[in-house]
Amino acid sequence: MFKVYKIRTAGLQAGALFLILTVGFMGPMPGARAAPKLIDLTHNFDEHTIYWPTSKSFTLAPVHKGPTSQGFWYEANNYEAAEHGGTHLDAPVHFAQGQWTVDQIPLSRLIAPGVLVDVSAKAKDHPDTLISRQDMLDWEQHHGRLPKGVIVLVRTGWEAFWPDKKKYLGSDRPGETADLHFPGFSEAAARFLTRERNVAAVGLDTASLDYGRSKVFKAHQVFGAANVPGFENLHHLDALPAKGFRVIALPMKIGGGSGAPLRIVAEIP
Repeated sequence: MFKVYKIRTAGLQAGALFLILTVGFMGPMPGARAAPKLIDLTHNFDEHTIYWPTSKSFTLAPVHKGPTSQGFWYEANNYEAAEHGGTHLDAPVHFAQGQWTVDQIPLSRLIAPGVLVDVSAKAKDHPDTLISRQDMLDWEQHHGRLPKGVIVLVRTGWEAFWPDKKKYLGSDRPGETADLHFPGFSEAAARFLTRERNVAAVGLDTASLDYGRSKVFKAHQVFGAANVPGFENLHHLDALPAKGFRVIALPMKIGGGSGAPLRIVAEIP
């Protein structure tokens, strides 16, 4: 009995190996689902990363890089940066007292179906463009009503200027915010998305949810009061379809943070 069992086991193992090799050469079995396409929407964090003119930029300080006295390789660095800069998350508390901090945002607000509203044609050559309520209605005219709990990403085309601070922000003077120019959400668009469509989160490819010339940051205030997180300085939005993808936006979980560096990807089936 023992010898027969061994023979059968060996036969099963050989059959399994044959199946694995066959699938490897022939590709996925008929009916198998293809792996989703992943689009990284995140800019690198390095010496070129753009931060708000009054914020601390990203710095990476080497601790050790090279062989150790024990004979093995070792690399380590210290980094320092503001919460708000590069591809990052704005927690609702950033402009709304008592609302969610970074660590309090439910994952359901950060991982959800996404849509892309493309206003790049409108914003081209018009850095003070306001993303409007009508832009959202125009999207709905072609693609249907924005679903509740969706993440709305807006492409302005501004990522084409990254990492040129002068072109991306409108000014490259450190500490100076009086002459910034780039597109952002209007107050009306923010109210529409929060009150009439109950979105999970919003994001765009500029340095702020509000446009550059804003002084009171009404869009930030509206989104924050509604506990809607914001994603700023996004990348590769031109690779996304208008709908039919999922957003996975996972920030550094800073306890009590008003914002955090963000690794955000889009998953396209």
